[in-house]
Amino acid sequence: MKFFSVVCILWAFAGSCLALNREAFTFTKYDLNLHIEPEQQRLAARGNISLRNDSGVPQKNLSLQISSSLGWRSIQVSGHPVQFLSQTYTSDIDHTGALSEAIVTLPQEVPPKGTVEIEIGYEGVIPLDTTRLTRIGVPDDQAKHTDWDQIGARFTAVRGVGYVTWYPVAIEAASLSDANSVFEAVGRWKARETQASMTINLTNSDEGSGARPTLLCNGKVAQQFYEQTGRARSATTECSYDPIGMNAPFFGLGNYDTVDQPQLKIYYFAEHKSAAENYALAAQKVTTFITDWFGAPHHQAEVVELSDPEAAPYESGSMLLTTLNDVGTKPAEIAAVHQLTHASFSSPRPWIYEGLAHFAQALCAERQSGRQAALDFMETHRAAIADTEKTLASERAGKTSAEQSLIDTNIEELYRSKAMYVWWMLRDMVGEQALKRALAAYHPDEDKNPAYLQRLIEAQTKSDLTWFFDDWVYHDRGLPDFRVASVYPSKTAQGSYMVTVTVENLGSAGAEVPVTIRTPETEVTKRLEVRGKSRNSVRVVVTSPPQEIVVNDGSVPESDLSNNLFKVPPVAETH
Repeated sequence: MKFFSVVCILWAFAGSCLALNREAFTFTKYDLNLHIEPEQQRLAARGNISLRNDSGVPQKNLSLQISSSLGWRSIQVSGHPVQFLSQTYTSDIDHTGALSEAIVTLPQEVPPKGTVEIEIGYEGVIPLDTTRLTRIGVPDDQAKHTDWDQIGARFTAVRGVGYVTWYPVAIEAASLSDANSVFEAVGRWKARETQASMTINLTNSDEGSGARPTLLCNGKVAQQFYEQTGRARSATTECSYDPIGMNAPFFGLGNYDTVDQPQLKIYYFAEHKSAAENYALAAQKVTTFITDWFGAPHHQAEVVELSDPEAAPYESGSMLLTTLNDVGTKPAEIAAVHQLTHASFSSPRPWIYEGLAHFAQALCAERQSGRQAALDFMETHRAAIADTEKTLASERAGKTSAEQSLIDTNIEELYRSKAMYVWWMLRDMVGEQALKRALAAYHPDEDKNPAYLQRLIEAQTKSDLTWFFDDWVYHDRGLPDFRVASVYPSKTAQGSYMVTVTVENLGSAGAEVPVTIRTPETEVTKRLEVRGKSRNSVRVVVTSPPQEIVVNDGSVPESDLSNNLFKVPPVAETH
Protein backbone atom coordinates (compact mmCIF):
# COMPACT_ATOMS: atom_id res chain seq x y z
CA MET A 1 0.00 0.00 0.00
CA LYS A 2 2.86 2.36 0.89
CA PHE A 3 4.53 1.58 -2.44
CA PHE A 4 1.26 2.36 -4.26
CA SER A 5 1.01 5.76 -2.48
CA VAL A 6 4.55 6.72 -3.49
CA VAL A 7 3.86 5.76 -7.10
CA CYS A 8 0.70 7.90 -7.08
CA ILE A 9 2.65 10.90 -5.80
CA LEU A 10 5.28 10.44 -8.53
CA TRP A 11 2.58 10.15 -11.20
CA ALA A 12 0.98 13.33 -9.87
CA PHE A 13 4.30 15.14 -10.18
CA ALA A 14 4.85 13.75 -13.66
CA GLY A 15 1.48 15.13 -14.73
CA SER A 16 2.44 18.51 -13.28
CA CYS A 17 5.71 18.48 -15.20
CA LEU A 18 3.91 17.91 -18.47
CA ALA A 19 1.64 20.91 -17.90
CA LEU A 20 4.21 23.10 -16.14
CA ASN A 21 4.64 26.68 -17.36
CA ARG A 22 8.20 27.35 -16.20
CA GLU A 23 8.02 31.05 -17.02
CA ALA A 24 4.65 31.73 -15.41
CA PHE A 25 6.21 33.32 -12.32
CA THR A 26 8.35 36.44 -12.09
CA PHE A 27 10.84 36.44 -9.22
CA THR A 28 10.36 39.83 -7.56
CA LYS A 29 12.65 39.61 -4.54
CA TYR A 30 15.63 37.59 -3.32
CA ASP A 31 16.93 37.71 0.27
CA LEU A 32 19.75 35.16 0.49
CA ASN A 33 22.48 34.22 2.95
CA LEU A 34 25.40 32.64 1.09
CA HIS A 35 28.22 30.84 2.88
CA ILE A 36 31.40 30.15 0.86
CA GLU A 37 34.07 27.63 1.80
CA PRO A 38 36.83 28.13 -0.81
CA GLU A 39 38.97 25.14 0.22
CA GLN A 40 36.04 22.80 -0.44
CA GLN A 41 34.75 24.86 -3.41
CA ARG A 42 31.49 24.85 -1.49
CA LEU A 43 28.45 27.12 -1.43
CA ALA A 44 25.54 26.89 1.02
CA ALA A 45 22.50 29.14 0.64
CA ARG A 46 19.50 29.85 2.83
CA GLY A 47 16.90 32.56 2.43
CA ASN A 48 13.60 33.74 1.02
CA ILE A 49 12.30 34.53 -2.44
CA SER A 50 9.09 36.22 -3.56
CA LEU A 51 7.33 35.31 -6.81
CA ARG A 52 4.39 36.78 -8.74
CA ASN A 53 2.15 34.83 -11.10
CA ASP A 54 2.35 36.80 -14.37
CA SER A 55 0.46 34.22 -16.40
CA GLY A 56 -3.22 34.57 -17.19
CA VAL A 57 -4.35 31.53 -15.20
CA PRO A 58 -4.02 30.29 -11.59
CA GLN A 59 -0.86 28.25 -10.92
CA LYS A 60 -0.57 25.34 -8.50
CA ASN A 61 2.98 24.30 -9.46
CA LEU A 62 6.20 26.18 -10.09
CA SER A 63 9.79 25.50 -11.07
CA LEU A 64 12.89 26.46 -9.10
CA GLN A 65 16.21 25.90 -10.88
CA ILE A 66 19.82 26.03 -9.67
CA SER A 67 23.06 24.67 -11.09
CA SER A 68 23.27 20.89 -11.35
CA SER A 69 26.34 20.96 -9.06
CA LEU A 70 24.05 22.26 -6.29
CA GLY A 71 21.25 20.37 -4.57
CA TRP A 72 17.96 21.34 -2.95
CA ARG A 73 17.79 20.81 0.82
CA SER A 74 14.65 22.64 1.91
CA ILE A 75 11.62 24.35 0.35
CA GLN A 76 8.93 25.78 2.63
CA VAL A 77 5.87 28.02 2.40
CA SER A 78 4.67 29.81 5.54
CA GLY A 79 7.08 27.79 7.64
CA HIS A 80 5.79 24.41 6.42
CA PRO A 81 7.64 22.04 4.06
CA VAL A 82 6.03 21.60 0.65
CA GLN A 83 6.14 18.68 -1.72
CA PHE A 84 8.69 18.95 -4.52
CA LEU A 85 10.21 16.65 -7.08
CA SER A 86 13.91 17.25 -7.75
CA GLN A 87 15.13 16.37 -11.22
CA THR A 88 18.03 17.08 -13.59
CA TYR A 89 16.94 19.47 -16.32
CA THR A 90 19.26 19.79 -19.32
CA SER A 91 19.90 23.43 -20.17
CA ASP A 92 22.93 25.48 -21.19
CA ILE A 93 22.03 28.51 -19.10
CA ASP A 94 24.45 26.92 -16.61
CA HIS A 95 28.10 26.04 -17.25
CA THR A 96 27.48 22.41 -16.29
CA GLY A 97 24.93 22.09 -19.08
CA ALA A 98 22.20 21.09 -16.62
CA LEU A 99 20.12 22.34 -13.71
CA SER A 100 18.83 20.92 -10.45
CA GLU A 101 15.15 21.64 -10.89
CA ALA A 102 12.60 21.42 -8.10
CA ILE A 103 9.01 21.07 -9.30
CA VAL A 104 7.10 22.51 -6.35
CA THR A 105 3.47 21.79 -5.51
CA LEU A 106 2.09 24.81 -3.68
CA PRO A 107 -0.39 24.51 -0.79
CA GLN A 108 -2.93 26.44 -2.85
CA GLU A 109 -3.24 27.95 -6.31
CA VAL A 110 -1.75 31.39 -6.91
CA PRO A 111 -4.14 33.55 -8.97
CA PRO A 112 -2.94 35.83 -11.79
CA LYS A 113 -0.88 38.69 -10.27
CA GLY A 114 -0.99 36.86 -6.96
CA THR A 115 2.25 36.36 -5.00
CA VAL A 116 3.87 33.64 -2.94
CA GLU A 117 6.88 33.72 -0.60
CA ILE A 118 9.11 30.68 -0.37
CA GLU A 119 11.84 29.78 2.11
CA ILE A 120 14.65 27.86 0.45
CA GLY A 121 17.87 26.04 1.24
CA TYR A 122 20.40 24.55 -1.17
CA GLU A 123 24.10 23.72 -1.21
CA GLY A 124 26.86 22.06 -3.17
CA VAL A 125 30.07 22.86 -5.00
CA ILE A 126 30.93 25.22 -7.85
CA PRO A 127 34.08 23.88 -9.56
CA LEU A 128 35.44 24.92 -12.93
CA ASP A 129 33.17 23.13 -15.42
CA THR A 130 33.24 23.34 -19.23
CA THR A 131 30.66 20.63 -19.98
CA ARG A 132 28.25 22.76 -22.00
CA LEU A 133 31.06 23.95 -24.29
CA THR A 134 33.00 20.71 -24.74
CA ARG A 135 29.89 18.75 -25.68
CA ILE A 136 29.35 21.04 -28.69
CA GLY A 137 32.97 20.55 -29.77
CA VAL A 138 34.88 23.39 -28.10
CA PRO A 139 38.35 22.12 -27.06
CA ASP A 140 38.64 21.92 -23.27
CA ASP A 141 41.76 24.11 -23.19
CA GLN A 142 39.83 26.84 -24.98
CA ALA A 143 36.56 26.32 -23.11
CA LYS A 144 38.10 26.91 -19.69
CA HIS A 145 39.12 30.43 -20.75
CA THR A 146 35.45 31.21 -21.46
CA ASP A 147 33.63 29.35 -18.66
CA TRP A 148 36.16 30.27 -15.96
CA ASP A 149 33.61 30.52 -13.12
CA GLN A 150 34.53 28.64 -9.94
CA ILE A 151 34.85 28.73 -6.19
CA GLY A 152 38.51 27.98 -5.47
CA ALA A 153 41.11 28.12 -2.70
CA ARG A 154 43.13 30.87 -4.41
CA PHE A 155 40.47 32.56 -6.50
CA THR A 156 36.68 32.71 -6.70
CA ALA A 157 34.63 34.37 -9.43
CA VAL A 158 31.03 33.32 -10.11
CA ARG A 159 28.79 35.07 -12.63
CA GLY A 160 25.02 34.72 -12.59
CA VAL A 161 22.42 33.11 -14.83
CA GLY A 162 23.79 32.41 -18.28
CA TYR A 163 27.03 31.20 -16.68
CA VAL A 164 26.30 29.76 -13.21
CA THR A 165 22.78 29.49 -11.83
CA TRP A 166 23.77 30.10 -8.21
CA TYR A 167 20.47 31.78 -7.36
CA PRO A 168 17.06 30.27 -8.20
CA VAL A 169 15.49 30.97 -11.58
CA ALA A 170 12.81 29.41 -13.78
CA ILE A 171 13.59 29.33 -17.51
CA GLU A 172 12.66 27.00 -20.33
CA ALA A 173 15.56 24.86 -21.58
CA ALA A 174 18.08 26.40 -23.97
CA SER A 175 20.98 24.88 -25.91
CA LEU A 176 24.20 26.39 -27.28
CA SER A 177 23.79 24.16 -30.32
CA ASP A 178 20.53 25.93 -31.16
CA ALA A 179 21.62 29.29 -32.65
CA ASN A 180 20.74 32.11 -30.21
CA SER A 181 18.65 29.93 -27.89
CA VAL A 182 20.71 30.58 -24.74
CA PHE A 183 21.03 34.32 -25.34
CA GLU A 184 17.31 34.62 -26.00
CA ALA A 185 16.36 32.59 -22.91
CA VAL A 186 18.68 34.55 -20.62
CA GLY A 187 17.57 37.80 -22.27
CA ARG A 188 13.92 36.99 -21.58
CA TRP A 189 14.79 36.28 -17.98
CA LYS A 190 16.71 39.53 -17.54
CA ALA A 191 13.88 41.53 -19.13
CA ARG A 192 11.35 39.99 -16.74
CA GLU A 193 13.55 40.43 -13.68
CA THR A 194 14.74 43.98 -14.36
CA GLN A 195 12.66 45.41 -11.51
CA ALA A 196 13.39 42.59 -9.06
CA SER A 197 15.46 43.29 -5.97
CA MET A 198 18.18 41.12 -4.44
CA THR A 199 19.99 41.26 -1.12
CA ILE A 200 22.75 38.77 -0.39
CA ASN A 201 24.74 38.36 2.80
CA LEU A 202 27.94 36.78 1.52
CA THR A 203 30.10 35.05 4.14
CA ASN A 204 33.54 33.55 3.62
CA SER A 205 35.03 31.26 6.25
CA ASP A 206 38.62 30.03 6.34
CA GLU A 207 41.47 29.19 8.67
CA GLY A 208 44.67 31.11 8.23
CA SER A 209 46.81 33.98 9.38
CA GLY A 210 47.65 35.44 5.96
CA ALA A 211 46.06 38.39 4.23
CA ARG A 212 42.30 38.46 4.48
CA PRO A 213 40.71 37.72 1.08
CA THR A 214 38.53 40.45 -0.42
CA LEU A 215 34.84 39.64 -0.92
CA LEU A 216 33.40 41.24 -4.04
CA CYS A 217 30.01 41.72 -5.64
CA ASN A 218 28.74 43.98 -8.42
CA GLY A 219 25.85 45.41 -6.43
CA LYS A 220 25.75 48.09 -3.76
CA VAL A 221 27.86 47.13 -0.75
CA ALA A 222 26.08 48.25 2.40
CA GLN A 223 27.99 46.65 5.29
CA GLN A 224 31.02 44.47 5.92
CA PHE A 225 31.70 42.45 9.07
CA TYR A 226 34.80 40.55 10.21
CA GLU A 227 35.12 37.98 12.98
CA GLN A 228 38.00 35.79 14.16
CA THR A 229 37.96 33.03 16.76
CA GLY A 230 41.36 31.42 17.15
CA ARG A 231 42.50 30.44 13.66
CA ALA A 232 38.97 30.45 12.30
CA ARG A 233 37.88 33.70 10.71
CA SER A 234 34.97 34.90 8.66
CA ALA A 235 34.04 37.95 6.61
CA THR A 236 30.52 38.97 5.65
CA THR A 237 29.54 41.45 2.97
CA GLU A 238 25.99 42.68 2.48
CA CYS A 239 25.33 43.34 -1.18
CA SER A 240 22.11 44.65 -2.70
CA TYR A 241 20.57 45.19 -6.12
CA ASP A 242 17.48 47.38 -6.01
CA PRO A 243 16.48 46.85 -8.70
CA ILE A 244 18.67 44.25 -10.39
CA GLY A 245 18.27 46.21 -13.63
CA MET A 246 20.89 45.38 -16.26
CA ASN A 247 23.21 43.65 -13.79
CA ALA A 248 23.73 39.91 -13.72
CA PRO A 249 24.60 39.40 -10.01
CA PHE A 250 28.21 38.31 -9.46
CA PHE A 251 30.35 37.45 -6.45
CA GLY A 252 34.08 36.93 -6.12
CA LEU A 253 36.86 36.37 -3.61
CA GLY A 254 40.60 36.87 -3.91
CA ASN A 255 43.78 38.11 -2.28
CA TYR A 256 43.72 41.51 -3.96
CA ASP A 257 45.60 44.75 -3.64
CA THR A 258 43.76 47.86 -4.79
CA VAL A 259 44.19 51.11 -6.66
CA ASP A 260 41.43 53.37 -5.38
CA GLN A 261 40.55 56.54 -7.28
CA PRO A 262 37.37 58.66 -7.21
CA GLN A 263 36.21 57.39 -10.61
CA LEU A 264 37.70 53.87 -10.59
CA LYS A 265 38.77 51.12 -8.20
CA ILE A 266 41.03 48.29 -9.40
CA TYR A 267 41.42 44.94 -7.62
CA TYR A 268 44.68 43.34 -8.76
CA PHE A 269 47.15 40.63 -7.84
CA ALA A 270 50.39 42.00 -6.38
CA GLU A 271 52.53 40.84 -9.31
CA HIS A 272 50.53 43.04 -11.70
CA LYS A 273 50.82 46.33 -9.83
CA SER A 274 52.34 48.16 -12.81
CA ALA A 275 49.52 47.12 -15.17
CA ALA A 276 46.92 48.21 -12.62
CA GLU A 277 48.53 51.62 -12.19
CA ASN A 278 48.73 52.11 -15.96
CA TYR A 279 45.05 51.25 -16.32
CA ALA A 280 44.17 53.73 -13.56
CA LEU A 281 46.20 56.43 -15.35
CA ALA A 282 44.38 55.69 -18.61
CA ALA A 283 41.03 56.09 -16.82
CA GLN A 284 42.15 59.46 -15.45
CA LYS A 285 43.03 60.65 -18.95
CA VAL A 286 39.57 59.92 -20.39
CA THR A 287 37.42 61.08 -17.47
CA THR A 288 37.05 64.64 -18.78
CA PHE A 289 36.13 63.30 -22.22
CA ILE A 290 33.43 61.04 -20.73
CA THR A 291 32.08 63.83 -18.54
CA ASP A 292 31.78 66.11 -21.55
CA TRP A 293 29.67 63.52 -23.39
CA PHE A 294 27.70 61.76 -20.66
CA GLY A 295 28.07 63.76 -17.47
CA ALA A 296 30.14 63.07 -14.37
CA PRO A 297 30.24 59.45 -13.11
CA HIS A 298 27.46 58.74 -10.60
CA HIS A 299 29.42 55.99 -8.91
CA GLN A 300 32.83 54.33 -8.93
CA ALA A 301 33.60 51.92 -11.76
CA GLU A 302 35.47 48.74 -10.82
CA VAL A 303 38.05 46.44 -12.43
CA VAL A 304 38.60 42.96 -11.02
CA GLU A 305 41.58 40.93 -12.21
CA LEU A 306 40.97 37.34 -13.28
CA SER A 307 43.51 34.69 -12.28
CA ASP A 308 43.63 33.02 -15.71
CA PRO A 309 45.86 35.19 -17.96
CA GLU A 310 43.91 34.01 -21.03
CA ALA A 311 40.42 34.39 -19.57
CA ALA A 312 37.81 36.11 -21.71
CA PRO A 313 36.79 39.45 -20.15
CA TYR A 314 33.30 39.98 -18.81
CA GLU A 315 31.47 43.14 -17.85
CA SER A 316 28.34 43.73 -15.86
CA GLY A 317 27.33 47.33 -15.48
CA SER A 318 30.38 49.36 -14.51
CA MET A 319 32.33 46.32 -13.23
CA LEU A 320 34.86 44.71 -15.59
CA LEU A 321 36.36 41.29 -14.92
CA THR A 322 39.51 40.97 -16.97
CA THR A 323 43.17 40.05 -17.10
CA LEU A 324 45.61 42.85 -16.37
CA ASN A 325 48.49 43.18 -18.77
CA ASP A 326 50.56 46.15 -19.89
CA VAL A 327 48.64 46.45 -23.16
CA GLY A 328 49.55 50.08 -23.77
CA THR A 329 47.86 53.38 -23.07
CA LYS A 330 45.46 53.48 -26.03
CA PRO A 331 43.83 50.05 -25.51
CA ALA A 332 43.60 50.75 -21.77
CA GLU A 333 41.83 54.05 -22.44
CA ILE A 334 39.31 52.38 -24.76
CA ALA A 335 38.59 49.70 -22.14
CA ALA A 336 38.21 52.27 -19.35
CA VAL A 337 35.88 54.42 -21.45
CA HIS A 338 33.31 51.61 -21.60
CA GLN A 339 33.11 51.31 -17.82
CA LEU A 340 33.12 55.04 -17.15
CA THR A 341 30.26 55.50 -19.63
CA HIS A 342 28.21 52.99 -17.65
CA ALA A 343 29.11 54.80 -14.43
CA SER A 344 27.99 58.12 -15.96
CA PHE A 345 24.92 57.26 -18.03
CA SER A 346 22.12 54.91 -17.06
CA SER A 347 19.19 53.61 -19.10
CA PRO A 348 16.71 50.74 -18.67
CA ARG A 349 17.04 50.02 -22.39
CA PRO A 350 19.99 47.74 -23.32
CA TRP A 351 20.47 49.29 -26.77
CA ILE A 352 20.95 52.70 -25.16
CA TYR A 353 22.94 51.53 -22.13
CA GLU A 354 25.30 49.15 -23.94
CA GLY A 355 25.20 50.84 -27.33
CA LEU A 356 26.40 54.14 -25.87
CA ALA A 357 29.28 52.44 -24.04
CA HIS A 358 30.50 50.89 -27.30
CA PHE A 359 29.90 54.18 -29.13
CA ALA A 360 32.06 55.91 -26.52
CA GLN A 361 34.88 53.47 -27.30
CA ALA A 362 34.66 54.39 -31.00
CA LEU A 363 34.70 58.08 -30.04
CA CYS A 364 37.78 57.44 -27.92
CA ALA A 365 39.55 55.75 -30.85
CA GLU A 366 38.69 58.77 -33.02
CA ARG A 367 40.02 61.10 -30.33
CA GLN A 368 43.26 59.13 -30.17
CA SER A 369 44.04 58.60 -33.85
CA GLY A 370 41.35 60.12 -36.08
CA ARG A 371 38.13 59.01 -37.75
CA GLN A 372 39.66 56.06 -39.58
CA ALA A 373 40.78 54.53 -36.27
CA ALA A 374 37.17 54.72 -35.05
CA LEU A 375 35.89 53.13 -38.26
CA ASP A 376 38.49 50.35 -37.89
CA PHE A 377 37.29 49.74 -34.33
CA MET A 378 33.66 49.48 -35.45
CA GLU A 379 34.60 47.23 -38.36
CA THR A 380 35.69 44.56 -35.84
CA HIS A 381 31.98 44.32 -34.91
CA ARG A 382 30.42 44.46 -38.38
CA ALA A 383 30.88 40.84 -39.48
CA ALA A 384 29.15 39.53 -36.33
CA ILE A 385 26.21 41.91 -36.94
CA ALA A 386 25.94 40.84 -40.58
CA ASP A 387 26.02 37.14 -39.63
CA THR A 388 23.36 37.66 -36.97
CA GLU A 389 21.09 39.55 -39.37
CA LYS A 390 21.52 36.84 -42.00
CA THR A 391 20.49 34.16 -39.48
CA LEU A 392 17.50 36.20 -38.35
CA ALA A 393 16.40 36.75 -41.95
CA SER A 394 16.41 32.99 -42.52
CA GLU A 395 14.43 32.41 -39.33
CA ARG A 396 11.87 35.04 -40.30
CA ALA A 397 11.52 33.45 -43.72
CA GLY A 398 10.78 30.17 -41.98
CA LYS A 399 8.59 31.98 -39.44
CA THR A 400 10.60 30.57 -36.53
CA SER A 401 11.72 33.89 -35.06
CA ALA A 402 10.06 37.12 -34.05
CA GLU A 403 11.48 40.42 -35.23
CA GLN A 404 14.53 41.46 -33.21
CA SER A 405 14.19 45.23 -33.03
CA LEU A 406 16.69 47.10 -30.88
CA ILE A 407 13.84 47.89 -28.50
CA ASP A 408 13.11 44.20 -27.83
CA THR A 409 16.19 42.20 -28.77
CA ASN A 410 18.05 39.89 -26.40
CA ILE A 411 20.91 39.37 -28.85
CA GLU A 412 24.19 41.00 -27.82
CA GLU A 413 25.42 41.56 -31.37
CA LEU A 414 22.38 43.79 -31.85
CA TYR A 415 21.95 45.72 -28.60
CA ARG A 416 25.70 46.21 -28.23
CA SER A 417 27.37 46.30 -31.66
CA LYS A 418 24.54 47.31 -33.99
CA ALA A 419 23.44 49.91 -31.46
CA MET A 420 26.97 51.35 -31.49
CA TYR A 421 26.62 51.98 -35.23
CA VAL A 422 23.18 53.53 -34.69
CA TRP A 423 24.66 56.08 -32.29
CA TRP A 424 27.53 56.81 -34.68
CA MET A 425 25.12 57.34 -37.59
CA LEU A 426 23.01 59.65 -35.44
CA ARG A 427 26.06 61.75 -34.60
CA ASP A 428 26.96 62.00 -38.29
CA MET A 429 23.39 62.99 -39.15
CA VAL A 430 22.49 65.51 -36.42
CA GLY A 431 25.91 66.73 -35.28
CA GLU A 432 27.89 66.21 -32.12
CA GLN A 433 26.57 69.15 -30.09
CA ALA A 434 22.91 68.36 -30.78
CA LEU A 435 23.43 64.75 -29.73
CA LYS A 436 25.22 65.80 -26.53
CA ARG A 437 22.36 68.13 -25.62
CA ALA A 438 19.81 65.36 -26.22
CA LEU A 439 21.76 62.97 -23.99
CA ALA A 440 21.99 65.62 -21.28
CA ALA A 441 18.18 65.91 -21.37
CA TYR A 442 17.71 62.13 -21.01
CA HIS A 443 16.24 60.86 -17.72
CA PRO A 444 16.02 57.06 -17.39
CA ASP A 445 12.95 57.17 -15.16
CA GLU A 446 11.09 59.11 -17.89
CA ASP A 447 11.94 56.63 -20.65
CA LYS A 448 8.56 54.90 -20.70
CA ASN A 449 7.89 55.16 -24.44
CA PRO A 450 10.14 53.76 -27.19
CA ALA A 451 9.99 57.14 -28.98
CA TYR A 452 11.21 59.09 -25.93
CA LEU A 453 14.81 59.30 -27.14
CA GLN A 454 13.81 60.10 -30.71
CA ARG A 455 11.81 63.10 -29.48
CA LEU A 456 14.72 64.36 -27.38
CA ILE A 457 17.00 64.35 -30.44
CA GLU A 458 14.37 65.89 -32.70
CA ALA A 459 13.85 68.68 -30.17
CA GLN A 460 17.50 69.63 -30.67
CA THR A 461 17.58 69.27 -34.46
CA LYS A 462 14.04 70.33 -35.50
CA SER A 463 14.11 67.43 -37.97
CA ASP A 464 11.97 64.33 -38.43
CA LEU A 465 13.96 61.18 -37.67
CA THR A 466 11.02 58.77 -37.78
CA TRP A 467 12.25 56.99 -40.91
CA PHE A 468 15.64 56.31 -39.32
CA PHE A 469 14.26 55.04 -35.99
CA ASP A 470 11.70 52.91 -37.84
CA ASP A 471 14.43 51.14 -39.80
CA TRP A 472 17.09 50.81 -37.09
CA VAL A 473 15.42 50.91 -33.66
CA TYR A 474 11.69 50.12 -33.73
CA HIS A 475 11.98 47.38 -36.37
CA ASP A 476 14.69 45.07 -37.62
CA ARG A 477 15.00 45.80 -41.33
CA GLY A 478 18.33 44.04 -41.55
CA LEU A 479 21.26 45.99 -43.01
CA PRO A 480 21.57 48.21 -46.08
CA ASP A 481 23.57 47.16 -49.11
CA PHE A 482 24.80 50.13 -51.14
CA ARG A 483 26.20 50.16 -54.65
CA VAL A 484 26.88 52.85 -57.23
CA ALA A 485 24.17 52.39 -59.86
CA SER A 486 25.48 54.99 -62.29
CA VAL A 487 27.93 57.88 -62.66
CA TYR A 488 27.55 60.72 -65.17
CA PRO A 489 30.48 63.16 -65.32
CA SER A 490 30.31 66.16 -67.65
CA LYS A 491 32.76 68.99 -68.23
CA THR A 492 31.42 72.48 -67.52
CA ALA A 493 32.11 75.68 -69.41
CA GLN A 494 34.46 76.72 -66.60
CA GLY A 495 36.62 73.60 -67.07
CA SER A 496 35.45 71.77 -63.96
CA TYR A 497 33.38 68.57 -63.89
CA MET A 498 29.83 68.06 -62.73
CA VAL A 499 29.49 64.48 -61.49
CA THR A 500 26.06 62.96 -60.93
CA VAL A 501 26.22 59.81 -58.79
CA THR A 502 23.20 57.54 -58.31
CA VAL A 503 23.40 55.18 -55.36
CA GLU A 504 21.14 52.15 -54.98
CA ASN A 505 20.32 50.51 -51.68
CA LEU A 506 19.62 46.80 -52.19
CA GLY A 507 18.83 46.32 -48.50
CA SER A 508 15.68 47.19 -46.57
CA ALA A 509 17.18 49.60 -44.02
CA GLY A 510 17.78 53.16 -45.12
CA ALA A 511 20.67 55.36 -44.03
CA GLU A 512 22.46 58.61 -44.69
CA VAL A 513 25.69 57.43 -46.27
CA PRO A 514 28.87 59.31 -47.30
CA VAL A 515 29.66 59.28 -51.03
CA THR A 516 33.24 60.13 -52.00
CA ILE A 517 34.40 61.23 -55.48
CA ARG A 518 38.13 60.74 -56.02
CA THR A 519 40.12 62.57 -58.68
CA PRO A 520 43.88 62.57 -59.42
CA GLU A 521 44.27 65.69 -57.23
CA THR A 522 41.69 65.42 -54.48
CA GLU A 523 38.55 63.83 -53.13
CA VAL A 524 35.19 65.30 -52.21
CA THR A 525 32.63 63.70 -49.87
CA LYS A 526 28.90 64.41 -49.75
CA ARG A 527 26.26 62.75 -47.60
CA LEU A 528 23.26 61.13 -49.27
CA GLU A 529 20.10 59.70 -47.76
CA VAL A 530 19.14 56.44 -49.47
CA ARG A 531 16.07 54.64 -48.15
CA GLY A 532 15.69 50.88 -48.27
CA LYS A 533 15.07 49.28 -51.68
CA SER A 534 15.44 52.63 -53.44
CA ARG A 535 17.83 54.98 -55.23
CA ASN A 536 18.95 58.56 -54.75
CA SER A 537 21.39 60.85 -56.54
CA VAL A 538 23.88 63.53 -55.59
CA ARG A 539 25.63 66.08 -57.84
CA VAL A 540 29.18 67.16 -57.05
CA VAL A 541 31.53 69.62 -58.79
CA VAL A 542 35.20 68.62 -58.95
CA THR A 543 38.14 70.30 -60.64
CA SER A 544 39.41 67.26 -62.58
CA PRO A 545 37.96 64.08 -64.08
CA PRO A 546 36.64 61.60 -61.47
CA GLN A 547 38.44 58.27 -61.25
CA GLU A 548 36.65 56.42 -58.43
CA ILE A 549 33.41 56.65 -56.50
CA VAL A 550 33.27 55.16 -53.02
CA VAL A 551 29.94 54.79 -51.26
CA ASN A 552 30.20 54.38 -47.46
CA ASP A 553 33.41 54.96 -45.53
CA GLY A 554 32.51 52.21 -43.03
CA SER A 555 30.35 54.38 -40.79
CA VAL A 556 27.18 52.55 -41.87
CA PRO A 557 27.08 48.76 -41.27
CA GLU A 558 26.35 46.92 -44.51
CA SER A 559 25.63 43.32 -45.35
CA ASP A 560 28.07 43.47 -48.30
CA LEU A 561 31.05 45.81 -48.72
CA SER A 562 32.38 44.27 -51.93
CA ASN A 563 30.32 46.53 -54.23
CA ASN A 564 31.11 49.91 -52.68
CA LEU A 565 33.86 50.96 -55.10
CA PHE A 566 33.07 52.10 -58.65
CA LYS A 567 35.81 52.76 -61.22
CA VAL A 568 34.82 55.66 -63.48
CA PRO A 569 35.66 55.20 -67.17
CA PRO A 570 37.76 58.00 -68.71
CA VAL A 571 35.67 61.07 -69.43
CA ALA A 572 35.34 61.71 -73.15
CA GLU A 573 36.36 65.23 -74.11
CA THR A 574 33.68 67.23 -75.92
CA HIS A 575 34.44 70.03 -78.40
